[in-house]
Amino acid sequence: MFARSLRPRVMSGEITCSVRVWLTPRVRVGGRYRLGPGFIEVTRLIEIDLADVDDDLARRSGFDDLEALMAVARHGRGERVFVVEFAYRPSDSGG
Repeated sequence: MFARSLRPRVMSGEITCSVRVWLTPRVRVGGRYRLGPGFIEVTRLIEIDLADVDDDLARRSGFDDLEALMAVARHGRGERVFVVEFAYRPSDSGG
């Protein structure tokens, strides 16, 4: 799930990726996950090295910088870093 402050920007289409630190992937490509009146559809899932996470990726994910991103992305025992790319769909009716 997305931080409450990011949800409007996700639903507007401004944010189309998220960085997650997990033990194993928690989403799948093609998966649909409810958000507000619609859902996000995962279009790509990439595992990357922690060293590849930078300020640019943090900004693309809706954060001011790497430190702010990692404060949200890193929790629990996860060690693997994933970039989840997605599209917001306003409604799941018709498909």
